[in-house]
Amino acid sequence: MTDIQTKPLAAIYVRVSTQDQAQHGFSLDAQQEALINYAKAIGYDLFRIYRDEGKSAKDLKRPEMQQMLKDAQDKKFSAIFIYKLDRFSRSIKDLILTIDQLKTWGIDFISLQDKIETASASGKLMFHILSAFAEFERNIIGDRTKFGMERKAKEGGVVTKAPLGYRIVNKQLLIDPDKVNLVQNIFREFAETEISLTQLAKKNNLTTAGIKKLLMNTSYLGKTKFADQESQGTHQAIIEQDLFNKVQEILTS
Repeated sequence: MTDIQTKPLAAIYVRVSTQDQAQHGFSLDAQQEALINYAKAIGYDLFRIYRDEGKSAKDLKRPEMQQMLKDAQDKKFSAIFIYKLDRFSRSIKDLILTIDQLKTWGIDFISLQDKIETASASGKLMFHILSAFAEFERNIIGDRTKFGMERKAKEGGVVTKAPLGYRIVNKQLLIDPDKVNLVQNIFREFAETEISLTQLAKKNNLTTAGIKKLLMNTSYLGKTKFADQESQGTHQAIIEQDLFNKVQEILTS
């Protein structure tokens, strides 16, 4: 009869940079031994040891770190054990956001020297605090991104990909000489003939929704739009205002 695995599995992560080794005498083996003993003492079996030797903690782009996070996402173990938080990352943002991600995967996080863990009630409380900081950080990033895009739109910059008839060169929206006539002909044909949206779309190898979106795009008037705020852009218009207005009247009639 074979033994059934009943204990949760632990991943142990150890890291030391060349500078750490020289200045402070940190040892991967010492970290590893302490973590193995601690994990076993609190009821874990060892899944794997991930070792990043001679690697800086300025970001998470370390081979063993990336492999461990992939295995965490695949739920190959129940908890990650580290010796100190700075062994994991020196970036508070990376640390908080990664711990928050581990929470969504159901992976516990234990830092031996910092007395931080998420397996107990008090540890879970600390986890919730870290998660709150993670949410705050995401909101700050989101606000900065939105502010930047809104400012860019107000200044006439390119916010999204170039619409048909334009191309982006050095972050500037420029007329595409190969497609500008196509866009102008689409507007004229819809305004001056009895062609339907479906027919016009099929003729130009677009969907009906796609052709309608094109005909309503104020980018062709030289404008930019973000979050329902429209501003005058820095790019050249390719459709005259009168023609654009006529097309809108037909679309709403």
